[in-house]
Amino acid sequence: MSVQVKVKRLPHGDNLPLPAYQSAAAAGLDLLAAIPSGSTVVIEPGARELVPTGLAIELPEGCEAQVRPRSGLALKHGITVLNSPGTIDADYRGEISVVLINHGSAAFEISRGDRIAQLVIAPVTRAELVETVDISATARGAGGYGSTGGATRR
Repeated sequence: MSVQVKVKRLPHGDNLPLPAYQSAAAAGLDLLAAIPSGSTVVIEPGARELVPTGLAIELPEGCEAQVRPRSGLALKHGITVLNSPGTIDADYRGEISVVLINHGSAAFEISRGDRIAQLVIAPVTRAELVETVDISATARGAGGYGSTGGATRR
């Protein structure tokens, strides 16, 4: 399935490549940091930073864009997207920025053009909520976190 997404490059995104899939079957497009050349963004352990991408998009109605972490940054440095997945609605026209947090033990430095997150385009199903007095019973019932089994702490 393919969908056309219009991309507007903002002035501080000049000379950066557009997001791209890194393999034929990749689900996410890599987002790049659009910080000024010669400068860096340093995320200290436990800190978070809003990193610009220099891009705005026009999604078709019925789609959303999800901003997700890059697994290599998470594994190697403890860097992840704080509000993961971040949702970009089809009617949003502002710059895509990424809220990164450092869960690692060392400061992490970002330079212009570094791959900082993934952008996944996905269809949206809109719900029609129907208020009711009763809902159907299931074997799980109202069991919450961890109620379906697995390891338990003692």
